[in-house]
Amino acid sequence: MASLGLPALRGPCIGLAVLLCLCSLKSVSGQARYSVPEEQAEGSFVGNIARDLGLDVQRLVSGNARIVTKGSRQYVDLNRDKGILVVKERIDREELCKKTTPCSFSFEVILENPIQLYRVIVEEMHLKIVETAAPGTRYALQRADDSDVGLNYIQKYSLKPSDHFKLEMQSQSDGSQFVEMVLITPLDREKDEEHALVLVASDGGTPPRSGTARIHITVLDINDNAPVCSKQVYKAEVQENSPVGTVVTAVSATDADKGVNGEVTFTFAHVDQEAKNLFDVDKKTGQIKITGSLDYERSKSYQLNVLASDHGGYSDTCKVIIQVTDVNDNSPIIQLMSFSSTISEDALPGTTVAVINVHDEDSERNGLVECSINNDLPFKIESSLSGYYSIVTDDMLDRESVSEYNITITVTDKGSPPLSNRKTINVKVSDNNSPGFSVFTVRARDADWGQNARISYFLEEKQIHGASLTSLVSVNSESGVISAAKSFDYEQIKMFEFNVTARDAGSPPLSSVVPVKILVQDQNDNGPQVLYPVQTGGSLVAEMVPRSADVGYLVTKVVAVDVDSGQNAWLSYKLQKAADRALFEVGLQNGEIRTIRQVTDKDAVKQRLAVIVEDNGQPSRSATVIVNVVVADSFPEVMSEFTDFTHDKEYNDNLTFYLVLALAVVSFLFITCVVVIISVKIYRWRQSRVLYHSNLPVIPYYPPRYSDTLGTATLPHVYNYDTCRTTDSRKSDIKYMQPMSQSLVSVDDVGTESANVFCLLQPK
Repeated sequence: MASLGLPALRGPCIGLAVLLCLCSLKSVSGQARYSVPEEQAEGSFVGNIARDLGLDVQRLVSGNARIVTKGSRQYVDLNRDKGILVVKERIDREELCKKTTPCSFSFEVILENPIQLYRVIVEEMHLKIVETAAPGTRYALQRADDSDVGLNYIQKYSLKPSDHFKLEMQSQSDGSQFVEMVLITPLDREKDEEHALVLVASDGGTPPRSGTARIHITVLDINDNAPVCSKQVYKAEVQENSPVGTVVTAVSATDADKGVNGEVTFTFAHVDQEAKNLFDVDKKTGQIKITGSLDYERSKSYQLNVLASDHGGYSDTCKVIIQVTDVNDNSPIIQLMSFSSTISEDALPGTTVAVINVHDEDSERNGLVECSINNDLPFKIESSLSGYYSIVTDDMLDRESVSEYNITITVTDKGSPPLSNRKTINVKVSDNNSPGFSVFTVRARDADWGQNARISYFLEEKQIHGASLTSLVSVNSESGVISAAKSFDYEQIKMFEFNVTARDAGSPPLSSVVPVKILVQDQNDNGPQVLYPVQTGGSLVAEMVPRSADVGYLVTKVVAVDVDSGQNAWLSYKLQKAADRALFEVGLQNGEIRTIRQVTDKDAVKQRLAVIVEDNGQPSRSATVIVNVVVADSFPEVMSEFTDFTHDKEYNDNLTFYLVLALAVVSFLFITCVVVIISVKIYRWRQSRVLYHSNLPVIPYYPPRYSDTLGTATLPHVYNYDTCRTTDSRKSDIKYMQPMSQSLVSVDDVGTESANVFCLLQPK
């Protein structure tokens, strides 16, 4: 009977191992040998001991066959009814043998009546093959043992299944043979991590006997698979008021490899700095969390590229699109665009008092606003344009009843919960007699009676700031009421003094003088004036910001003044409109425009900022200045961007139009001249050809005689002209002859005659 021994590795076996599980039995002097894989489940088949020992199953039952072990633990149990050995307890190689190779344990099988003793040895070996082993790799197996000779000795080996391996017999120099297992197709751990083979050695005896070994192969993994994202595009929504630490979404990826090769880590790839400051991804779990404050008005969406990588350099990229949803976190803003702090009491209903602009930086319903004012006032609010409202009078005013009104403007959005804002303006009602407004009343007393007690008031004339006193104020001679002759301007006259004389009507008249000092109070009647940047229509001023500008880079400074005084001249600066509010800010008190983040390549080259300058008066007045900013690193690049602004483009368009028009006119005239010249040349050439081909002789021509029939003797001499004409005027010739004697030609007494001879010549 054949018995299979333990395998032996032979040939190039670096980095590769095979688990050979020999499950054959040989009874030699009452000894049997088995191989069983590690980690076999309880009840797993080990071997058919009855068949291998040549015993009948009834003999095992009648002989009360049992297993005797040396230690306290029994790993294998005997099923007498079937004559087989099965696993009784899970075998742990590390616990059983530590690092000893091969690992084995033994026990005895005892039968009674008659007593028979058999030793059984169970061996276990764990060997492995990496999945990159090349086809043709050989694994030498230790040959089976058989005590018989001749035909009763081992004759053949077989291996099942044979998908990946085959057997080859090799001869040695001493004539003996050994068997090798050869890899014929590549292994793939991701398809089959383990392979179970059965090796059978058969002899040629009668009856034939065989030995069986189970070969258990564990395929070792290598990093030959890249991670694959579960989705190529992830989409998520997050509210702009979500706190730091909120999980937005989680990306996942799978790697078909095992162990360390299958571990996937997640990182951001090709993500701008702003997104990195707002989001973070967990390297192990792939969770994307918020790490900063989101603002829908700053950016409505973000795109993150998440790189899923293993430890072998393989990776996959998945895209994460995060949509920021708007919440009602911005209160409406009220801007006073135009305002008249004083209104005449005779103003008709519908007179505009103020124009305001209302806007909410939120979107959709959160950005819709309603505007209203007090209901108990003779004013109403009307919507003129989108976002603009006008406050107009709704009834007649009476200064004597109410001299001023405080109008509270309330703006409420339609968000949930709604947010609101309020602004109060003060409107003064002026009297109808301005100028002529009563400033002050001077009263004098006279202890006399009658005519002597009648008092009159007079102004002492003087010059005040280059103007006469009477051009500023007047006094009623009877009542002493001092009235303004015109409206005062605090910026021109802040204070002036004069004397009023009270004189009675007695004889001689007596008088008294009282000094009057008038202080002019400042009103916020002047708006801020922007000194820089200068707003002109003929030229354009733009500030250059290098792309390497850091946070806090000073772009420019808006300079403005207000000719009013006190708090009416206190100015504040605000950024009213900008293409990218996340890039620039304006100093509230100094008007300095600075960057609030790093400039990136994604920022627009041209930036247009609208800065509003507002004073602190009641009501406040404002002015708006446009600041053009170009993000560039060199002056030529800045110049190239200038041509894209509106008014320069119009100027260039006009200039181009006139240049094209002038070029067209000149070209037309030139072509016309060329055509005319060519036409004349062709015409003359054709005429010359006609005359050349005609055989006309030279015919002398003598014109009739002409004489002075009136007897005025206007032709006292006779002239002779010899003219030769051709078709080409430049080749014609005229010969002038001297006056001839009258005797040459016979004429009458009252006239003379001149003879002209025309010769028609044929060109040669």
